[in-house]
Amino acid sequence: MRGLKDKVIVVAGGATGLGAESARRLAEEGARVVVGDINAAAGRATVAEIDRDDGGRAAFVEFDISNDGSCAALIEAAVETYGGVDGLFNVAADLSAETIGRDTDLLTVPLDVWKRTLDVNLTGYMLTARYAVPRLLERGGGAIINTVSGLVLNGDPSRPAYGASKNGVVALTRHIASRWGQDGIRCNAIAPGLVATDNSWSVNDEAHRERVRAMIRSPRFGRPSDIAAMASFLLSDDGEWINGQLYAVNGGTGLR
Repeated sequence: MRGLKDKVIVVAGGATGLGAESARRLAEEGARVVVGDINAAAGRATVAEIDRDDGGRAAFVEFDISNDGSCAALIEAAVETYGGVDGLFNVAADLSAETIGRDTDLLTVPLDVWKRTLDVNLTGYMLTARYAVPRLLERGGGAIINTVSGLVLNGDPSRPAYGASKNGVVALTRHIASRWGQDGIRCNAIAPGLVATDNSWSVNDEAHRERVRAMIRSPRFGRPSDIAAMASFLLSDDGEWINGQLYAVNGGTGLR
């Protein structure tokens, strides 16, 4: 893809799954990648793999997306390490049993689950973007990608906190595109379908997977590489005239 070579891209939530695969793909395309994650062991392993395969094009920063100071430190670490920031991919989420596993429905979801979900999935994305935007402006513009969910398109009888947070991210995405688009900043959202990762399989049981399989207009579930390809495209110069959009990368699970 054009325009990724030597660009500095921050992947917030890049230790495992979709984030790790996207970090690898961006490095393959020539970008310098800063992987931020609360999972330090997995994050360092991902960076070591990228450095081995792609010649030292990645750095790891341990960070907590629900913490204001930690989000600021992640962006500043990218500036200190590589001289600036050209892009941000927000892909972090709390998919733990304690959080999404207790995200039941409107009447029974615990308030601490609601607050934790919004802290990570919505406020955290706001914070990383808040600190990234001034750095992007210093470079004459850049791109932000936010990860949402098929819940913003289809709804769900459970997981109201998760769905509300992801719908909030869509509004945040369009705000950033509207406010700074003419200054050269693009902000788009990706809504993955059911992608085969350890995290996804842990929160979607076999019965749910079979229901989704029946709706997919493709012969397989998603792969992390499917999301990495779209993220790389939207962060590259090939995506220069795309702004404020929501892309469903879901094998045709839902048609819009």
